[in-house]
Amino acid sequence: MLAGPLLVGILAGGPAWVHLPLTVTWFLGYFAFFAAGLWLKSGRKARFRPPVVVYSLACIPPAVAVLLMEPGLLRWVPAFAPLLITGLVLAAERKDRSLASGLATTAAASLMTAVAYDAGPGDDWSLAWVLTGVMAAYYVGTLLYVKTMIRERGNRAYEVASVAWHAVAAVLLAAVSWWLAAVFALLTVRAYAAPRLRLTPKQVGIGELVLNVLVVLVALLTV
Repeated sequence: MLAGPLLVGILAGGPAWVHLPLTVTWFLGYFAFFAAGLWLKSGRKARFRPPVVVYSLACIPPAVAVLLMEPGLLRWVPAFAPLLITGLVLAAERKDRSLASGLATTAAASLMTAVAYDAGPGDDWSLAWVLTGVMAAYYVGTLLYVKTMIRERGNRAYEVASVAWHAVAAVLLAAVSWWLAAVFALLTVRAYAAPRLRLTPKQVGIGELVLNVLVVLVALLTV
């Protein structure tokens, strides 16, 4: 979920030198966010604080480089701030595994598609937002699907939501790309059938890695 949106945005908008520090900032920022979540979830125990400090400080040089090279990217801060704050607040409340927390972090990850596109020379914003929507559709669907396979296994409501989400996405994406619609139709079948199989978390993870690559490739080649 970290690499996919970033890669789609870079390749769709065209690579630029600023993408190098942006990529470093994105990954270190995630590590800092994850460490902060663990620290807050622990009740701010001292032994969880060092990774927060280290990753946060490590973010500063590449982030400064990004802003020096493309100061206009600051406009994305108001979009990310409420999503990140939501995730941290829920972590402090020990609700970091909740659907709300997952949706907040998924939205932030998907939005990186548009940020990476903005950092490059591309100027077709209809394309940028469609690709951002495709990434969001896939990752929200994955969030629901993975819950049906692990934490919410056997939960009928989650299964229905997972299948319905993928089916609606397949229909809507038919207006963008029949290939993408076909991929999401496949994801709909998976969302229905997989919870009835005895798959391990490792098998679920490997399957999602393959499908993530498939969605990225099809989106870049057919949108």
